[in-house]
Amino acid sequence: MFELDVVHINSQDKAEVLIRALPYIRQYSGKTVVIKYGGNAMVSEEIKDAVMTDIVLLSLVGVNVVLVHGGGPEITELLKKIGKESRFVNGLRYTDAETVEAVQMVLAGKVNKGLVGLLQGHGGKSIGLSGLDGGLLHARQINENLGLVGEVDRVNVRPIFDLLNAGYIPVVATVAGGDDNAVYNVNADTAAARIAAELQAATLILMTDVRGLLRDVNDDGTLIPAVNVSEIPLLKKQGVIKGGMIPKIDCCVEAVRRGVSRAQIIDGRIPHSILMEMLTDEGVGTMLS
Repeated sequence: MFELDVVHINSQDKAEVLIRALPYIRQYSGKTVVIKYGGNAMVSEEIKDAVMTDIVLLSLVGVNVVLVHGGGPEITELLKKIGKESRFVNGLRYTDAETVEAVQMVLAGKVNKGLVGLLQGHGGKSIGLSGLDGGLLHARQINENLGLVGEVDRVNVRPIFDLLNAGYIPVVATVAGGDDNAVYNVNADTAAARIAAELQAATLILMTDVRGLLRDVNDDGTLIPAVNVSEIPLLKKQGVIKGGMIPKIDCCVEAVRRGVSRAQIIDGRIPHSILMEMLTDEGVGTMLS
């Protein structure tokens, strides 16, 4: 794999990096890429800086980037500060009225505007949205046992199109509206998949805190670099896809079946993993197509 961190290499090698990336830049230029940046992948300011640099670079070479984000750890931290215990049901945060207010404050406020500021600090043009803005995300309650946790049932991507056409990077917080002015906490992976499908994106990238799909979860050397969606049922039956990987894979499958060309699960803890996945032969994660 060629090195994308060009700070410590000579000018000739830097030119070689750009030349080898050129076919991929041509492939993605003018296309839309939806990137889901999860709370567990926001592990340090250094990594955040690398992610923002990647996104701004892609935008500058003509890629339409939409950044969809979660913020689970920050929500947990705020709830702890106000003396409210976080409770999870089947991996989803139980969300009552008080919790959904905290979710909205953290996602649509602190995290969203923080990411917008970072992108602009790196020379990008960015505007933050939540799913409530312009009716972007509409959801219905999954079940009463989860409280105000919603499943996205309708997406209005017109606000995103308008921002992309004006040269901005939309940053979307996954809070959704519902009937009777309800506000729902929605899973960022599933929201990103639905947004990517409605945009007919070339690629959906889920940034997480694992290398990708592994045959052996204890051995990063068993990474499966590419999977056809038709192989997913067998991999589930074999136990290769299990636990927390199941919903991520299911999101990718849904996106591909709805028209997204490919979906990728990559390790957001690796600096410049977005560029390494998109602009190199080898990539760094698992691609579903």
